[in-house]
Amino acid sequence: MTKIQILGSGCAKCQQLTRNAEAAATALGLDYQIEKVTAVDDIVAYGVMRTPALAVDGQLKAAGRVLSADEIKPLLQS
Repeated sequence: MTKIQILGSGCAKCQQLTRNAEAAATALGLDYQIEKVTAVDDIVAYGVMRTPALAVDGQLKAAGRVLSADEIKPLLQS
């Protein structure tokens, strides 16, 4: 199972990134779980200074912008 983590406060951008990540994972036919990381200490532990951010299986993949589903797909496959 792929663990997709959305790091951020839960703002509109974080919600959009969540929807895009779900769309990418579904399009790839992945078995996945979405986890929302909202605690500031946990976000900083990833080295993130700007949210929203995306981590896959515990590895930070992007921060500071909302990726499209097409941008997320290769990140889920690597």
